[in-house]
This record gives sequence, C-alpha cells and structure tokens, in this order.
Amino acid sequence: MSELAITVLQFGLLLLLWILILSIIAAQGRDMMVSKRSRTRTQHSSGSTDTAAAPSSTPAAVHHSGQTQRPRPKRLVISEGPLVGTEIELGSTPIMLGRAQECTVVLDDDYASGKHARLFPQGSRWFLEDLGSTNGTWLGDEQLTRASTAEPGDRIRIGKTVLELRT
Repeated sequence: MSELAITVLQFGLLLLLWILILSIIAAQGRDMMVSKRSRTRTQHSSGSTDTAAAPSSTPAAVHHSGQTQRPRPKRLVISEGPLVGTEIELGSTPIMLGRAQECTVVLDDDYASGKHARLFPQGSRWFLEDLGSTNGTWLGDEQLTRASTAEPGDRIRIGKTVLELRT
C-alpha cells in the first residue's frame, strides 16, 4: 500500500472516531434535557420552584439518600373522550395507545393514529413517547417531541381522549 493510501485511511478512522465521540456527547445532552424538563414540570406542578416548599398533597417516599420521590402510579384512567371511566392497571409492561386492535388501549378516536403513543416504565418512573402520530401527543400543555416523564396527575391528551396516571 502506498504512503498516501495509509495516510488517507488514518484520517478516515480519525474522522469516524470524532463522529462517534460527538454523537455520544449529543445523546448525553438529550438525556440531560429530558431529566431537566421532568424536574421543571414537577416543580411547576407543585406551584413553586423551591424544592423545599410545603409538602404536596400526595404522600412521598423518602429514600435513605434523603431525596423525596413521588409514589409510583398504579393505574391509567381515561377522564375524557369516548372511553371515559376506563381504568387500566399498570404493571411492568409498556402500554401501547392508538386505534389499532393490537394496542393495549384501543382508542375510539378519529384523531388518534393506529399506533399513536407508548407509555413505558423505566425504573420507578413512567415515560410517554409519541410514535410519529399525525395529530401529536400532549403531556400537560406541551406537545411531545421526545420521550418525557409522566408523573401522577399529569394529563395525557390524544385527540379528544384525555388520560391520567394515578396512584
């Protein structure tokens, strides 16, 4: 092999290494933004930006590290829309929301896509992600652009259907 070919190959490998490093940094940044948004939403829903404010009306578990954590939701309740009053027990498996018959919660809603959104547990939290739906998925007043933490009491809107996580 010529010296020029070896040099070009070395620069190509170096470029690939930098692309890998930058993609890892970008992924870490996205993860930090999701975490920051969920903390901000929790603080806004309690009515204060001070984390040492008055206790909320829902009981919280205190871990040995001294951090307060909201209780894990146990059910998903449809509060508005054609299926109002329907309750789904939450376990350890993801819940698919949409009009398709293979979804866990089949929404009778013209504004819902076939496979509209997915609610999934990760650790002690539940996350909601839009699956490329036509009309979007709303968590509170924000339209989802990536997976976000869904806390007990948060309103999830898909078309005319509103769902809530409850303890």
